[in-house]
Amino acid sequence: QAQLVESGGGLVQAGGSLRLSCAASERTFSAYTGGWFRQAPGKEREFVAAISVHGDETNYADFVKGRFTISRDNAKNTMYLQMNNLKPEDTAVYFCATGIGSVVAGSGSYYYWGQGTQVTISS
Repeated sequence: QAQLVESGGGLVQAGGSLRLSCAASERTFSAYTGGWFRQAPGKEREFVAAISVHGDETNYADFVKGRFTISRDNAKNTMYLQMNNLKPEDTAVYFCATGIGSVVAGSGSYYYWGQGTQVTISS
């Protein structure tokens, strides 16, 4: 059984928007830093954004700053990634994860992972 479940991926044109959701159980979410990662075909998984337990700290990869916004609703055990002004290079499978590291910690600090949701941006 998946610990985290992503949804909201799809196919959009460049310049469009998508909102990804990550649904979790309280056990795998409420006390943990949340993060989004992505992996494009033929490339390694890379960090996208992270948010602290209470949502007061965030961190973004340079290539999404000003376009993507990470948020969380601890009452719903859900994390979000609002993606605006999407570009073809944003095409990837997007994964959510939770762990005990800070918002600048690497992927190795994340314990729980989702299965991923495909995001495809057409030019």
